[in-house]
Amino acid sequence: MKRSALDQIALNVSGLCKRYDGFDVLRGVNFTINRGEVVALLGDNGAGKSTLVQILAGLTQPDSGQINIGKKPQRLSSPSASQKAGMAVVHQDLALVQELSVVENLFLNREIVHRNRFLRALGWVDKKAMSRKAQKLLLRLGMAVADIHSPVSSLSGGQKQAIAIIRAVYAGADIIIMDEPTAALGAEQCTRLVSLIRLLSSQGIAIVLISHNLRQVDVLCDRAVILFEGQTIADVAIDEVNKAQLLAYMSGAQSDIAKAS
Repeated sequence: MKRSALDQIALNVSGLCKRYDGFDVLRGVNFTINRGEVVALLGDNGAGKSTLVQILAGLTQPDSGQINIGKKPQRLSSPSASQKAGMAVVHQDLALVQELSVVENLFLNREIVHRNRFLRALGWVDKKAMSRKAQKLLLRLGMAVADIHSPVSSLSGGQKQAIAIIRAVYAGADIIIMDEPTAALGAEQCTRLVSLIRLLSSQGIAIVLISHNLRQVDVLCDRAVILFEGQTIADVAIDEVNKAQLLAYMSGAQSDIAKAS
């Protein structure tokens, strides 16, 4: 895939390795994602995707290799360090508190404190400000919720997925990793989520999409980075490969490494 001089790198992973109990789980992962790109991270079970995501999320430390966010080398030593660097991971379980409202989930651990100095000292949060901000966030990203003060448990699967993604956007994420985001969604909810992902990418947010749905990868993604036995075996433009070729890379049947240039 040819990149122009105007492309801005959001994330660069170089030579990432990780060993557990003498077994090489990652043994040289390399890829680059530009701002505004939607890139599929593909690979069969055991390819190393989960370990890679844990490293990017700050949950696990690599044995060697380098992670650059923008042009800056990063040591993602903890989840908070990963978030501070502009990374967010939206897991399959979404990490939402079902009993809390939409507003409370959006601002969980990032509450807007009350402007009144006395009330702020008492730990009061500005609920009206959070409600206004929540409405603006939802409107900006085309999300409709009948009652933002209703518990998240009352929402559909697609709405919950959107709330988790919008929370990542509010946290200032420039790179969002989505783990099988449409696995439990119906056709209509998938369509809405696809629209949201496209909107985010149009605003310069880099999206890493972990998915086994190759049809959706074909529709939504610009490129695919394929892992096999802990290595980057291919980095290909989606419009230059077909489903059979992607499956061949994922199974290791096609061993030639396709380099994006």
